[in-house]
Amino acid sequence: MVPRILQPTDNYSFFLFGPRATGKTTLLKHMAYYPHALFINLLKPEEENRFANHPEQLEAIVQALPDTITHVIIDEIQKLPKLLDLVHHLIESTNKRFILTGSSARKLKHGGANLLAGRAFVYHIFTFNVLEVTTLFQLNMALRFGMLPKIFSFATEDEKIRYLYAYTHIYLKEEIWAEQLVKKLDPFRRFLEVAAQMNGKIINFSAIANDVGVKDHVVKTYYSILEDTLIGFFLDPFQHSFRKRLNKKPKFYFFDTGIVRALNNQLSLPLNEKTSQYGEIFEHFIILQIMQLCSYFYPDYRLSYLKTKDDAEIDLVVERPGQTILFIEIKSTTDVQAHHLRTLTQLSQDFGECESICLSQDPYAKKFDTILVLPWLQGLKQYFEKTQ
Repeated sequence: MVPRILQPTDNYSFFLFGPRATGKTTLLKHMAYYPHALFINLLKPEEENRFANHPEQLEAIVQALPDTITHVIIDEIQKLPKLLDLVHHLIESTNKRFILTGSSARKLKHGGANLLAGRAFVYHIFTFNVLEVTTLFQLNMALRFGMLPKIFSFATEDEKIRYLYAYTHIYLKEEIWAEQLVKKLDPFRRFLEVAAQMNGKIINFSAIANDVGVKDHVVKTYYSILEDTLIGFFLDPFQHSFRKRLNKKPKFYFFDTGIVRALNNQLSLPLNEKTSQYGEIFEHFIILQIMQLCSYFYPDYRLSYLKTKDDAEIDLVVERPGQTILFIEIKSTTDVQAHHLRTLTQLSQDFGECESICLSQDPYAKKFDTILVLPWLQGLKQYFEKTQ
C-alpha cells in the first residue's frame, strides 16, 4: 500500500468522505484496529436492504459484539442516513468507535441527517497526492490520466483509458441515477460534458443552461450535485476591499485531471506541451495538489482566485491565518521570464502587503522584483507540506 498523508485518529469516531475509488476502504484496512472491527458494507444490496427494512438491527448487533471488537465501520453511510440517529445513540451508550465512510454528502446535507453533533471528526481523502507517490510519479501521466490510485496499477495506456471511461459511467449509474438525484439523465449527461469543457473557468450559468437546454436553476442544482457527490469543488472569487472591482462568479474544478479528460473524450489524444490545453491541465493539477495538501495539513487556509474588471487574474489566492496573503501564479513553461509575471507583479503592488510566488516547470528558482519563482514540486513542499 502507498502510505497516505491522511492518518485518521484511532480513538474517536469519525466520518471519512472521498470520491469513489480514492482509497477510503484501503486506508481503513491498513489501520491497526481493522482486524478488531465490524465492517458493514452498504454497497452490498443485501446489507442495504437489511438495515433499510430493520434499522434497529444495528443496535442489536452492536450490543452483541464482544469487547475485542472495538470499532464499527459502516461503508457508504449516505445510502441510509437514518442509521445516523442510531449511531449517535450507540456512540453515547457503548464503548465502540464508529467509522462512517461516504462518497456523497448530498443526502446527508439535504436530508437533515444527524451528523453526530461533534461526536465524530470529519476527514476527507482525495486521489493520490504527488507527495505520496514520489517514486511512482510521472507528470505527463498524471496530467493525462489523473491520480486515482487504481491508475497506478495499470501497465498500459489502454487499460488506464478503459478504467477512466468506466469510472465516469459508474458515477452516472450508481451515484446519480440509482440514487435518483436527477429526474432525467440525458440533460445531466450533456451538462457533465459542458462542465468538463468549462473546468477551471468562471461559470456562466445562463450560457451553460442554453448549451444543455435547461433552466439556470437546474444548472445550479447540477453543480451542487457534483459538489455533494465529491466530483468537484467551487473556487470562489477573492473577497476583499481591493481598489479594483473583482469578479463575483465562482470557478469549478473536477477532482481529477483524468476524469475531466474522460468527460471530454480526450483520453486517447496526446497532450502536447506549449499548448493552451496543456497549460490549463497543468494549472488544474497544481490547484488540486494545493487543495489536497491544505485539507490535510492546513484546513484553516482559504483558497480563492482573483480577477479584476480589466481581466487581470491571479490563479490562486491563499488566505493564511496569522500570515500575509499568498498570491500564486501557475505557469507550465520551463523558462519563466519577467514578462510572464507582469500581471502578478502589478496586482501584488496594487494590493499591498502580500507574498507572491510563481509555480512552474522551470528547473531553477528565480526572483523577479518581489516575485519568487519556484519549481512546482519545491514550491508545494515549501509552502504546503507540514513538517513535524
